Amino acid sequence: MQQAIFGAGCFWGVQVAFQHLDGIIQTTVGYVGGTLKNPTYEEVCTGNTGHAEVVYVVYDETKISYEKLLDIFWNIHDPTQRNRQGPDKGTQYRSVIFYHTEQQRKAAISSKEKLVSQKIYDKPIVTQIVKAQTFYPAEDYHQHYLKKHGASACPM
Repeated sequence: MQQAIFGAGCFWGVQVAFQHLDGIIQTTVGYVGGTLKNPTYEEVCTGNTGHAEVVYVVYDETKISYEKLLDIFWNIHDPTQRNRQGPDKGTQYRSVIFYHTEQQRKAAISSKEKLVSQKIYDKPIVTQIVKAQTFYPAEDYHQHYLKKHGASACPM
């Protein structure tokens, strides 16, 4: 089992993009990258904690590669928007890859450089690639929110 953490806007939609893939063991929405221990959704939404809304993914690398997860990450959001995805604005919605290993760091940088060299976007890619920090699971009502409430609940 391996782990990955991605932030690409509202964590509800990001979770849906990963949760049903073959090889995904578990997805959990939560917060990473800030200064406050055990932040709440309300605290993160102030933009003052430094946390990003993320999805923590546990996967079987014999069934799905980290590079495939990166491909999905790049395709589910606009990595040229700083601190915003769709109608959601704030630092908690930033585009970010939190890596756990040197191999993940290199793969993330390589995938970003590939997109830049292909000139897919007219604007610079602003996605951060940062060493993973403590992951704090979001409140229970956020877990698999769209599965519970339907896709119409997501503003994406």
